Amino acid sequence: MKFSKLNWLILTLIISIIISACNIGSTPPPAQDDGAIQTQAFEIVLTQSALQQTQTAAAIPPTAQPTNTFVATITLQPTSSLLGATNTPFSLNTQQPGLTPQLLISPTSAVPINTLTTQNGCNDGAYLGETKPFDGDSVKVGKEFSKGWTILNTGTCAWDEGYVFDYLQDYFPPETNISQLSGYDVSLKKNTPEEYTKPGHSQSFILKLKAPTTAGQYKGYWKMRDDAGNYFGPLVYVWIIAVP
Repeated sequence: MKFSKLNWLILTLIISIIISACNIGSTPPPAQDDGAIQTQAFEIVLTQSALQQTQTAAAIPPTAQPTNTFVATITLQPTSSLLGATNTPFSLNTQQPGLTPQLLISPTSAVPINTLTTQNGCNDGAYLGETKPFDGDSVKVGKEFSKGWTILNTGTCAWDEGYVFDYLQDYFPPETNISQLSGYDVSLKKNTPEEYTKPGHSQSFILKLKAPTTAGQYKGYWKMRDDAGNYFGPLVYVWIIAVP
């Protein structure tokens, strides 16, 4: 049996009326709030973003943070103020602080007095040896004798014509039972630099002395002196016993 187009149209209209009748009285669906939909969608995006960040953080190992290394504190020593300070030139032939000539030290020291030395700037010397009479040797009263010492130039300056092997007239023996022996200076008379006593070279000093006419013990002291009047080197002496 064939339906005509009119019959299909009527049948479709009847079905539509029946469906519409079934929906009459039912509660219409609530209207959707566009703002709420956007809010919900935004929350979903935030949740997904947070989840992705958490997963990324778990996948990447944490970077080690640098630790503080203890640095020792440098304590600065107090220094003199630079304000108003002046540079004092170092004079090689000037007595320096703390370099007191050895002649001020008592000969009663446990160190043999012949080997005691002092340095003064570029000047210094060392005792090498001596001739007779030795310490405490007897010499007949009124008799002439010779006494010699050899001193090595251990400084950095040459000993020229201004240097003196100086007799210490004002330095008296500290022993009460020993008197002072008379002596004299020996000046270095060098005319040319070739004759100077250069560093590393030695100089011998030979003195002509005379024993006192009175019996007893006698001492005389000598020390090197530069052309500025400063003493240096070893303090040497002669010690005799004048006998009848």
